[in-house]
Amino acid sequence: MEKLHNEIKQLIIDALNLEDLTIEDIETEAPLFGDGLGLDSIDALELGLAIKKKYNIVIDADDTNTREHFASVSNLANYISSQTSE
Repeated sequence: MEKLHNEIKQLIIDALNLEDLTIEDIETEAPLFGDGLGLDSIDALELGLAIKKKYNIVIDADDTNTREHFASVSNLANYISSQTSE
């Protein structure tokens, strides 16, 4: 799972042009939005597109669980692995 966590962290950095961050700067359990990494809704859209492109997973913006999936790197990893193992 750590490999996937690091992949997602790198994806966040690349997709959102956060060149001043490294994967070590992004905490696996920390919130991605608000007080954590400080991402916003536009970042969420960009990240959703990047996940779709890399993992071929469509994240439905209208799904009530989407906010939970995007809460942290850990949640995203769990969601991605649940979608790719089916």
